[in-house]
Amino acid sequence: MARCEYCDKGVSFGIKVSHSHRRSNRTWMPNVKRVKAIVNGSPKHVYVCTRCLRSGKVQRAV
Repeated sequence: MARCEYCDKGVSFGIKVSHSHRRSNRTWMPNVKRVKAIVNGSPKHVYVCTRCLRSGKVQRAV
């Protein structure tokens, strides 16, 4: 899975606990999108998480 190129957010690992308290491994995937953004003055496709998109860290190419 891709990582965010701005905040380096990636896959997180943890443990799923059922109602009967059985434990099993699980993963949390980040919401990463491939967008066209302005990087060093030119448009380029980059992988960016939606939090960076929403907060304005990424300048989208038109």
